[in-house]
Amino acid sequence: MSETLDLLIIGAGPAGLSAADAAAAEGLSYLVIEKGTIANTIRLYPVGRTMFSTPNELEMREGSLTPVREKPTREELLSHYIHFVLDHDLRINTSEEVVAVRKADDGFAVLTRRLTFEEPDTENTYHARAILFAMGAMDHPRRLSIPGEELPKVHHRFVDPYAYVRKEALVVGGGNSAAEAALFLSEEGARTTMAIWREDWENRDPKAGAMKHWVRTPLEREIAEGRLRVVLYKQIDDITRDSVRLTTEAGESMTLPNDVVFVLIGSDADLTMLKTLGVKTEAGKLTEVPVYNPETFETNVRGIYVAGHFTHARHIKAAIDVPRKIVPLIAAKLKAATPVGS
Repeated sequence: MSETLDLLIIGAGPAGLSAADAAAAEGLSYLVIEKGTIANTIRLYPVGRTMFSTPNELEMREGSLTPVREKPTREELLSHYIHFVLDHDLRINTSEEVVAVRKADDGFAVLTRRLTFEEPDTENTYHARAILFAMGAMDHPRRLSIPGEELPKVHHRFVDPYAYVRKEALVVGGGNSAAEAALFLSEEGARTTMAIWREDWENRDPKAGAMKHWVRTPLEREIAEGRLRVVLYKQIDDITRDSVRLTTEAGESMTLPNDVVFVLIGSDADLTMLKTLGVKTEAGKLTEVPVYNPETFETNVRGIYVAGHFTHARHIKAAIDVPRKIVPLIAAKLKAATPVGS
């Protein structure tokens, strides 16, 4: 591609879609590159999941997301984002993976690989004056790093419970995703154990990542009725073909019969490309994040911007709002740097 874009956006989640919409409104030449599908992180959520947020925190335009119930399902939200792209004819290439970003005379060169059924995959190079990193983190789940985690029965994403009826299931984690998976498995007939740290189990503060009450209440009902067991643990020690060995918070070794394990302990953004470009990072609340200007979201590398999972503002509402704020600033900066008459 010979054209030098004003802005290349990596990721077609809520942040990327918002950035594309803002770029179009500013008259910028732009393109979104997405390895998966539109709103790919949302697509990877459990089938039928009800979102934890209300429409005003998720919608691309005020009043445009109208779910059947108070909160939209995964499917309703996916449809909302897809139709936003279609209705506004946003420029997005899906099934295309960014493999490298390099500095170039005109800004940056972005090397991609088009993921097709043909052999070999098609490779492209794009040039852009500015880059916005807006990818999600579902492809990089946190791991226990213990023996047996590589077994086929171990999963780092939960889709649905129906394959595990009367199976021995273990869910490891203390957040809403883990609690929801344990609830769904228990309700649909899996013999379910949830391994959770005491501090997470006793946490009732929504601002500190506590389970949502509409997840905890039915979860506690499953426990009271004997269908779900909660183990307060210190660490998971190892996983075998038919069991899991863990250490309880009291320091005792416990071996559980097991058919399937869901390790749902969060995920992190991949900072490899940013670090290769020279972007500095720092310790965030949960994980490492790039150092960026809180007003412009530009990193220490001129022309490299971050949004969504790459920042401290990870909630979907912030992921949508931030590009609306920073893309006009990017446009003004690019315009000021363009020679008069060019």
